[in-house]
Amino acid sequence: MKYVTFAIVAALVLTDPSLALAQTADDIYDRVTHGYANSNGVKIHYATVGRGPLIVMVHGYPDFWYSWRHQMAVLSKEYQVVAIDQRGYNLSDKPKGQEQYDLGLLVDDLHAVIKQLGRNDAIIVGHDWGARVAWGFAGRYPEMTRLLITCNGPHPRGIARERAHNAEQQANTAYAQRLKQRGSENTLTAEGLAGRIQDPLIRQRYVEAFKRSDFEAMVNYYRQNYPDEPYIDDTSPIVKIKSPVLIIHGMKDTALMYPALNGTWDWVDRDVTITTIPEAGHFVQNDAADQVSKIMKAWLDLHRAKEAEVRR
Repeated sequence: MKYVTFAIVAALVLTDPSLALAQTADDIYDRVTHGYANSNGVKIHYATVGRGPLIVMVHGYPDFWYSWRHQMAVLSKEYQVVAIDQRGYNLSDKPKGQEQYDLGLLVDDLHAVIKQLGRNDAIIVGHDWGARVAWGFAGRYPEMTRLLITCNGPHPRGIARERAHNAEQQANTAYAQRLKQRGSENTLTAEGLAGRIQDPLIRQRYVEAFKRSDFEAMVNYYRQNYPDEPYIDDTSPIVKIKSPVLIIHGMKDTALMYPALNGTWDWVDRDVTITTIPEAGHFVQNDAADQVSKIMKAWLDLHRAKEAEVRR
């Protein structure tokens, strides 16, 4: 039986949020172990911490593994948490050519990391483009997807529907069409891409990571996978997700607006939990870091208890 849960969660106010987040970031940055997986000749870098069931986290645009620093600090107490650099970013390889950033290859990269770690399945977590990869992975490899968590990454069919029919979403999508234009990478700088980060130490780490990245590779995600106008609905055959799904969405996101969440339950065969955070924006895992970590942990604890009950 399928269940759908909606939760509206208020933003958590910390007494000194910049200090708390910086301390968490410092802790994880120095504690992780680095490794590489070979994805058909492309090296994919990952950072890992903790022991236990495997969680693999996938960042979006523009970001790198460090996006998940807060969640890694919390979840690594009970799990092996692995955050990857997607191809083109930071310490991963940066193959040339738009076709090298096809969604199918990005899914292959995630598969390669799980196999490199000697596992047969994992809990998959994604944000933005990373969420698109996570949905794709869960659809192609249901047997390898124990659970699926997305942060500001609605199901692709919901996004396609809103692009086709929601005028506000169409207007807000203009940035994607600009990124698809030839030469758009020449307008990007490491400092500009890191401009959203407030903490000076964390911002510097982002600048360093973006200087190691390939701006053309970043925009090739859009050139290869993002549709041209006029937008249309997704009419491909529906492949329902076979694992339970947790969706966390910052409601102030304009790039991926929350109406795209409607109908998610039609594309998933298991329970779907949707948690919205009114004061958070697109980077919900950073904007409401403590909340997101606690929500993930509580949901994962619930499913671990369910699995243990089934085994008894």
